[in-house]
Amino acid sequence: QVQLVESGGGLVQAGGSLRLSCAASGRTFSSYVMGWFRQAPGKEREFVAAISWNGGSTYYADSVKGRFTISRDNAKNTVYLQMNSLKPEDTAVYYCAASRLMTIITTNRHYDYWGQGTQVTVSS
Repeated sequence: QVQLVESGGGLVQAGGSLRLSCAASGRTFSSYVMGWFRQAPGKEREFVAAISWNGGSTYYADSVKGRFTISRDNAKNTVYLQMNSLKPEDTAVYYCAASRLMTIITTNRHYDYWGQGTQVTVSS
């Protein structure tokens, strides 16, 4: 069992930056693929970024590539999402998730544990 708690969301102007954190409980954090998803009002939850268990591989949605960076610190049981050059269309609730699969995946149903989410609002 893994419990995930996101933090770092808030209100920022377009072009600004935010860093999201996701703290995980449990001693097996380093064995999970970790992902970030987001859900805007009236839209389906969508994949943002994912990182392999050791941080050696990352994958991004085209909409955030070059602007967002996912990283992890297994010693601190924490995964991060650095978001730069934010746009109003990045406004959403951001969720971190953990998957027991051994490969990076982008689909919701393959993630086993989810956090409660943190709101990110980007004003124009």
